[in-house]
Amino acid sequence: MVNEGLAFALEVAALAVLAWWGADVGDGLALSVLLGVGVPLVTAVVWGLFAAPKARIRLPLAGVLLVKVLVFGAATAALYALDHGALALVGAVIVVANLALATLDRNALVRNRA
Repeated sequence: MVNEGLAFALEVAALAVLAWWGADVGDGLALSVLLGVGVPLVTAVVWGLFAAPKARIRLPLAGVLLVKVLVFGAATAALYALDHGALALVGAVIVVANLALATLDRNALVRNRA
């Protein structure tokens, strides 16, 4: 349960970082707003389609993990691009630990059902 709460917090943090990056990279107010809103919006749609617990498109575990790695990798790269390399590294370590625990929990649940 704690790991699921952490997973949700990491997902929200990734969207916030992508919004920050989008707003920062945009040249001019219009592009900053467009990227600051658009990048996390597109990311949230992709997450909802493929990686959310009630995803519309059910992927095998490897596909779900790939989507999560892409989203969290983008957020890590965005933090690094914003000159927060140490925070990017800490966040990446936390994400890897969280995904590993979630995958182990999921596999244990599947084994117990069998």
